[in-house]
Amino acid sequence: MSLPPNIMSVTPPGLDALYSLCRRVYPNQPNPLQVTALVKYWLGGPDPLDYISMYSHQGDSENKTPPHWHYISFGLSDLHGDGRVHEVSGNDSPSGFGFELTFRLKREPGETSPPTWPAALMQALAKYVFQSGNILCSGDHVSWHNALDNGESRIQHMLMTEDPVLGTLQTPLGQVTFIQIVGVCQEELQAAQRWNGKGMIEILKQVDGAGGPWLVTDMRRGESVLELDVCVQEEIELGIETDGSDLSGVSARCSWVESDPDQLSACSSDNEDGGEGGNLREGPAIKPENHSQSTRSHSGSPIPPSVSEEERIRIKSELRKGLLSNRNKESNERLSSPFDSSNGNSCRKNSFEDSTHQEIESTELMRARRLDGLHLTFNLESGLLLPLAIRGRVQHGRHFTFKSVLGDTAITLVASNVTGTFVTADNPFVAHGPWLQVLVSDDLAQQMSDSFELLNNDISLPKVFTWKEHKLAITIVAD
Repeated sequence: MSLPPNIMSVTPPGLDALYSLCRRVYPNQPNPLQVTALVKYWLGGPDPLDYISMYSHQGDSENKTPPHWHYISFGLSDLHGDGRVHEVSGNDSPSGFGFELTFRLKREPGETSPPTWPAALMQALAKYVFQSGNILCSGDHVSWHNALDNGESRIQHMLMTEDPVLGTLQTPLGQVTFIQIVGVCQEELQAAQRWNGKGMIEILKQVDGAGGPWLVTDMRRGESVLELDVCVQEEIELGIETDGSDLSGVSARCSWVESDPDQLSACSSDNEDGGEGGNLREGPAIKPENHSQSTRSHSGSPIPPSVSEEERIRIKSELRKGLLSNRNKESNERLSSPFDSSNGNSCRKNSFEDSTHQEIESTELMRARRLDGLHLTFNLESGLLLPLAIRGRVQHGRHFTFKSVLGDTAITLVASNVTGTFVTADNPFVAHGPWLQVLVSDDLAQQMSDSFELLNNDISLPKVFTWKEHKLAITIVAD
């Protein structure tokens, strides 16, 4: 028996609210082209977004907005209100994940229909959100390392900002913010990492040819904002000096080993080849029995991590949920465990790996261990972020975490005024299971900042930096 027509035509309340907004913005396009998930996610389909509508915008020459395609997602917020995808919430709470994605793509001359690759990009981001539970916020960045259209473009990464037209909508099922994807090149991503995404968004709006006030992505843009406007670099450096960096951590190739402070090799700033490079290991290395070998590379099989197999399994499951969620902006902030994604601030994750929702026992059960001396090892790509960690974070009273992609290790550099840490002035190096905290005093931070000036130049690898009075050494090895 067929349903009555009036029942069949009823649009779910969340979806109807979004459609109504789009009809107000594009009154002449009541039936836009739309990418639709053939099998809905709640029926076992692979794509979380039910629909992605594609609108044609004529642009506005007065505010330097070129003609473009406007993509809008439907599915990250609660469309149905019956619990089939998202938990039902009141209208004073976020609807579903509390946001939908949008994207503005510059229309090429003679182009009569919108490309569909942005829809695939939005589905990929939505999968990450659904699998990890981590929302995307204005000011976030996404390291993609591939042309967004899978072509030869320099636009290979993304910043996130609030859509300048759609903004935030109150629906019967809660609040929805429209987060716009902005395509950027490598130099712009790095500037956002060193400073913050919102600052770079404002620069992109102001520089001619970089997107305009509505941040339209031009996949054929061949110059970064630093090349389009020579004053931008100075503005970024001033922003870093004033504000510090919002980036609280990255996935990295790193390891650590407890090292006999008397055996740390001196390394002057002009000795490019001083010391030996360490191995990047899976997890922290056990302190060698022979102290004379404590800062040297180890051949043969990898040194086993100093955690039990049970802890390894538990931590790896937790890590898959995404680690670096703490996006604290207060200078006197409390340090949350990088293994705990339940700290209530999950706006940014720095890994787009598949995640699991298994509940994991807290790492608070692990034993804290004081270390007498320390040798850290980073590959070159990770090591080049050390100036950011020190100047943009520690010297602004914050912390910065390197989460190892090789295993369970996390290394957090901590300013002296960060609370909730295991480290103290008397015990600056403390290992809490596989999580290492390193207290960087004001004096050491300045020394490290000065030493890392070398990283602005080509250096011979491995490169060892040693601060013997602080019982600390850092080795940078080739990628």
